[in-house]
Amino acid sequence: MDLEPVIGLEVHAQLLTASKIFCGCSTQFGAPPNHHTCPICLGMPGVLPVLNRQVVEYALKMALATNCEINRKNYFARKNYFYPDLPKGYQISQYAVPLAEHGYVEIETENGKKKIGITRIHMEEDAGKLVHDEANPVSYVDFNRTGVPLIEIVSEPDIRSAEEAVQYLKALRDILVYLEICDGNMEEGSFRCDANISLRPRGRSEFGTRTELKNMNSFRHVQRALEYEIKRQMFIIESGGEVVQETRLWDESQGVTYAMRGKEEAHDYRYFPDPDLVSVLIEDDWIEEVRRSLPELPAAKKQRFMDEYGLSSYDAGVLTSEKALAEYFEACVRKCGQPKTAANWIMGDLLKLINEDKGTIKDCLVFPEYLAEIINLIHEGTISGKIGKEILEEVYGTGQAPRVIVEKKGLVQITDTRAIAEVVDKVLTQYPDQVAQYRAGKEKVFGFFVGQVMKETQGKANPKLVNDLLKEKLAN
Repeated sequence: MDLEPVIGLEVHAQLLTASKIFCGCSTQFGAPPNHHTCPICLGMPGVLPVLNRQVVEYALKMALATNCEINRKNYFARKNYFYPDLPKGYQISQYAVPLAEHGYVEIETENGKKKIGITRIHMEEDAGKLVHDEANPVSYVDFNRTGVPLIEIVSEPDIRSAEEAVQYLKALRDILVYLEICDGNMEEGSFRCDANISLRPRGRSEFGTRTELKNMNSFRHVQRALEYEIKRQMFIIESGGEVVQETRLWDESQGVTYAMRGKEEAHDYRYFPDPDLVSVLIEDDWIEEVRRSLPELPAAKKQRFMDEYGLSSYDAGVLTSEKALAEYFEACVRKCGQPKTAANWIMGDLLKLINEDKGTIKDCLVFPEYLAEIINLIHEGTISGKIGKEILEEVYGTGQAPRVIVEKKGLVQITDTRAIAEVVDKVLTQYPDQVAQYRAGKEKVFGFFVGQVMKETQGKANPKLVNDLLKEKLAN
């Protein structure tokens, strides 16, 4: 059978507010268990929640950045279910009237750009965390995360492959990080995803029976879990069986999904408006104020880098994948005026050093003006490209300015034609057999001569002069 996957994602993004959504407790990650709690987030009798205004503002930013329609009047509901990490016995969320609806983001696919619809974006509180004791058959509950503000971003079932799902997730994460409302850390759980997936005969409009996938804490896990689940469901259908609607967990060590529980429907949660919270009224003036505060978003910045700097789609994509990296690139270009050269240095040598060190561009001691200085020194002919790479490594390790290192170590490039010619003569005299090979037509030997001259000059000779003089003398 020609079956196609139908995938929809539910993404939870933890907002970077200092305090929780309905109380004043800290949202800081990594505190001792149950350290950031109070009677409100612990659900003690008689307490009343108060909405954090910044949560609404951050949620508005994401809604506008993803082309959503804002519901000027929306309200909170109680989602009722029992679990040990849910102290009130219900979660405060939004259901019938969420903050925003009917948006989209664009992703890059093999067939060009594709819009993935967004059904809704709503605000809600997070639950706590169960900690399982490996030595004893006991679990503990840490309520620090209870009440931490989330937005849930629910996609339309527009995704048709695991690759598209990952592209969509990356696009959402990039927008959240650019807006500075979420750190996008999947390992710490501040950006997490559940996937709903079913299969249907290609060309049909009806959906098949879906399963929900959980426990995917990296882009790689999402892709592998979806690929496995597509194969699993395809095998069941082609064997004449029926897919069961259920929630399944991804086991990374085994590379499989396994059943966790039956899949709940909305009516199982008995949603009703929360009587302790008034409706959220959003005025047009506030929406326009938030809209004006939005930064240039990743897709727009990528297109501008291609148009303004002449970068390829790939290079522009890499450089705009992080807001800090994009800002670094533009600061460097302002100082050196060579966008393509700057892009090559950043994506090649600089990011290699940063990745090996498991660092970030923000912590890097090679400031944009330092990299621009290295590029300018090479362009002026003061140093060679090889020496530039050595200087970059030293700047990365010490934070010293490139010109200081050049002067201190005497790394100024040799541009004296007479001095280089003497070295060339010396090399050609030392290797008569190779000279004969070159003149007999073995032109690859030329690189050997260049290497020997650079070795004699400790890499300081101007490469262009070396090449020109070698060709001249070998021709004669």
